[in-house]
Amino acid sequence: MNSLSKYVWLVETIHRAGRISLEDINDRWRTSQLSDGEELPRRTFFKWRCAIEKLFDINIVNEKGGSYRYYIENAGEIEKKGVKSWLVETIGTSNLLMENISLRERIIVEDAPSGREFLAAIIGAMKDSRVIAFTYHNYWRADYRTHELEPYFVKMFRQRWYVVGRSLTHDAVRVFCLDRMSELKVTERKFHYPADFSPEAYFADSFGVIGGSDSEVQPEHIRLKVAAAQANYIRDLPFKEGHQTEVERTAEYSIFDIYLRPTYDVVQEILWNGPAVEVLAPQPLRRSVAEMTERMEQIYKSNER
Repeated sequence: MNSLSKYVWLVETIHRAGRISLEDINDRWRTSQLSDGEELPRRTFFKWRCAIEKLFDINIVNEKGGSYRYYIENAGEIEKKGVKSWLVETIGTSNLLMENISLRERIIVEDAPSGREFLAAIIGAMKDSRVIAFTYHNYWRADYRTHELEPYFVKMFRQRWYVVGRSLTHDAVRVFCLDRMSELKVTERKFHYPADFSPEAYFADSFGVIGGSDSEVQPEHIRLKVAAAQANYIRDLPFKEGHQTEVERTAEYSIFDIYLRPTYDVVQEILWNGPAVEVLAPQPLRRSVAEMTERMEQIYKSNER
């Protein structure tokens, strides 16, 4: 982790500067908490460059002229969504916080359950193609059941980790939240990861973690009318990247077309926006949101004194 922190520090330093000489990199390195005030030897710098290219597929190159400044040749890799960019972002944030540890009382972070306790074991099982067994707390049924799973991949959604794989109990692909697991064991039973399975495709048209065979709901065009002020938030943080188009924009409202499975978690997200968002289509989704708001209204009215 210490080496990764240093690699990410170098990537971020060069990326922020655009183009920077080795001398300037060294000046910034000496003032970093990671350096302990020591120099960054040229040989170490070149070792880090090779490691960064191998780990993150990020190429640090020299302009070979003038000040011989270094820059990131494929800077777009840093903006790409995926585990590599997530690592750069996460470790970069960690470095930033360490650099400013004296301000720790003025930096507030969110502490949310993430299930990291079992993450290493599950990733190890994925790597060795081994079945995992665990007890699972189902919130809807309010019970605990034992499951055996062929772990295909893990996914993070809203600061929680999920594992997706073929449940031997159900003989189907299922999603399990790590927060609700207990007594997890990696068994000696082996499995074959299906060559035609794609983690990206499984959630391609899903908002959160309801996707693929977990849902009989087919993707369709969802049309939302959003109040002008709230539309800014939906532009900045789309329901799903690449699936959302703003088809109309006025001073009072915007209309967004979003191609997704209109599942329960989509209903929850729409309701989170309150009266600033109205579902125009499809009609079944509009009715679902309307019914939910009516039930909420009845609850609040029945509790009035």
